[in-house]
Amino acid sequence: MTQIVILFYVLIIFLILFPVETIRTQISCVSDDDCPKVPYPLYIKCEDNFCDIWASPY
Repeated sequence: MTQIVILFYVLIIFLILFPVETIRTQISCVSDDDCPKVPYPLYIKCEDNFCDIWASPY
């Protein structure tokens, strides 16, 4: 019985935290210059008026 209650609590905590972690902060932009600078292996572009971070394929 207590295992079911613990499982229920764990599921509630997981279901509350999961959407919080999956939502990314979207930075609005007009051009690539409006986006923040990132270190080398990543690059950032302004697409659909939001900054998108991409990993360099090289």
